Amino acid sequence: MQSAHSEIPLSKVRFTIIGFVTFTFIGYFTIGLALGILPVFIHQKLGYSTMVAGVIISLQYVTTFLLRGYAGSIVDKKGPKPAVLLSMIGFSLSGILMFAAYLFRDIPALSLGTLVLTRLMTGFAEGLIGASPVNWAIFALGDKYTGRAMSFNGIASYGALAAGAPLGLILNNTFGMGSIGIVIVAVGIIGLLYAKSKTAIRGTHTSAARLPFIQVLKTVAPFGMCLALGGLGFGTISTFITLYYAYLNWTGAVLCLSVFSILFIVGRIIFARSIETSGGMKTAVWCLALESTGLMILWLANSPHTALVGAGIAGLGFSLVFPALGVEAVKLVPSSNQGAAIGGYGLFIDLSLGITGPLVGGVASHFGMLYIFPFSMTMVFSGFLLAVFIWQKQKKGMIA
Repeated sequence: MQSAHSEIPLSKVRFTIIGFVTFTFIGYFTIGLALGILPVFIHQKLGYSTMVAGVIISLQYVTTFLLRGYAGSIVDKKGPKPAVLLSMIGFSLSGILMFAAYLFRDIPALSLGTLVLTRLMTGFAEGLIGASPVNWAIFALGDKYTGRAMSFNGIASYGALAAGAPLGLILNNTFGMGSIGIVIVAVGIIGLLYAKSKTAIRGTHTSAARLPFIQVLKTVAPFGMCLALGGLGFGTISTFITLYYAYLNWTGAVLCLSVFSILFIVGRIIFARSIETSGGMKTAVWCLALESTGLMILWLANSPHTALVGAGIAGLGFSLVFPALGVEAVKLVPSSNQGAAIGGYGLFIDLSLGITGPLVGGVASHFGMLYIFPFSMTMVFSGFLLAVFIWQKQKKGMIA
């Protein structure tokens, strides 16, 4: 760990962070490969409803949710490397299961059951990778770079989704869904070998007692709730955009997801310093307002071109929500609980993405596909209102 964090050249900071968040890119690249084709495979190939497709996709976030606390504990006690190694093994196993689900495609019930296991294994891997690369970078550079590490980690995750989703579609159209499973196995093995080559780092030892995870979770919960509400916008786009476009007989659904992800990355690159200059809560408030606007445009769009504009604005808005709120949340816990704090905070995005499938799928089933974006816009706007409330309490000194 660096002894004089303020002396580290910016180029070295970036290089170090990139070296660790590469694991995030690897993990989310495998997730992105399957993201655009699984809902269509379940609905059109296996013959199940959009509700079932949403539930199956969201199962991933059940195990992710359950593993966040465990991953944070591993990071605080043993360092990030063990969690990353387990994660890469999990992604490789998810690829094997996905290939098996493709082989069983002529037996819908068996294929769907295998996809359940696939999504649970993917969630296991995502739960372990979620906060581990961020903490690895922070341990190497110091707490000063928490916001920057979170921002780079988000660029890695959504950049991976932007790259993985169209590649998954190409592989599916050219070779079938089984090829995606094979690629996921290969990428997971590459990540495992890379993780083994990295030096293990643990956080600074401190005499401060570690707080129980439930207490840490309670501390970060207000910020996590804002994140969860903001995440419903992304969850709706990522899970249902292919079905939404198909319902309207539009083409370019994967492009819509890619535009969201690209603008997300652009937002983090261009406005990364806004958290340091304007503060986390002010940044989060403006971002949630922008995301709500993008979702409103998606709702009112009468052409795929207009929908792309809405998706881009929503991606730009969502870009800094996670790091902006995360910086504020982590400040409220002792350094001995930093891994648990980031893991606990991350639980809320898992919760958000986990309920998006059945919740928005239910809206689509009961009211119609056209209602999914006004619903998600309302949820994100609720997050904006909550963020404004927390920001006002902070300014009054009611939150440390």
